[in-house]
Amino acid sequence: MAAGRVRDPRPVDQPQRRGGEHAASVRRARLLEDERFSSRLDPRFAVDSSEDAARFTVAELARYKVVVFLCTTGDILDTDQKAAFERYIRSGGGFVGIHSASDTEYQWAWYGRLVGAYFASHPQIQRATVHIEDLGDASTEGLPAIWVRIDEWYNFRGNPRGTVHVLATLDEATYSGGKMGVDHPIAWCQKIDGGRSWYTAMGHTSESYAEPLFRLHLLGGIESAAGLAGGCAR
Repeated sequence: MAAGRVRDPRPVDQPQRRGGEHAASVRRARLLEDERFSSRLDPRFAVDSSEDAARFTVAELARYKVVVFLCTTGDILDTDQKAAFERYIRSGGGFVGIHSASDTEYQWAWYGRLVGAYFASHPQIQRATVHIEDLGDASTEGLPAIWVRIDEWYNFRGNPRGTVHVLATLDEATYSGGKMGVDHPIAWCQKIDGGRSWYTAMGHTSESYAEPLFRLHLLGGIESAAGLAGGCAR
């Protein structure tokens, strides 16, 4: 679990990560601990890292502006930790989910609403085209309207449009293995239960975290979820 704190109030916390598929890329990336990245965050930000789910208590989470689930998988929190996290969001906290954060806590219905959609499947890593739907969001400002990049492209169990504000969609005509059709959201945000949520399905590969545009995407998402860079349109 990595955590980030806004010094004025607090900031980014990353929870426990499990699952061998993503462990190597996350260890190599360690983006939130990279001073070259964190120095570009609002100057009030400080980043804490941890893989200790026991830190999910009401008192500990209250220190943070935003909690980041960086490539989490499976069940990572127990009943008391889940209750503390729900209270944190309802108290105005922020959540950022990256890539396999949607492959996490399938039996926790509240988390399903928070992340927006659950992972279903993915084809092999390949190049595809992303269409930015909202160029005015903090996480999409500065991105090209048509963004071509290589990643592991997720299909979801359901389309989150209608319950979230879609920021970007995936063009299934530009790669093989898409199963959601002409409307394939790949990044979104929402206001939920008094808090803020931002999710991107991109970020599987270690190389993603060296891409200036992807880093810009994450930077804006973190600041938006922390309430420091404008809010989600929905």
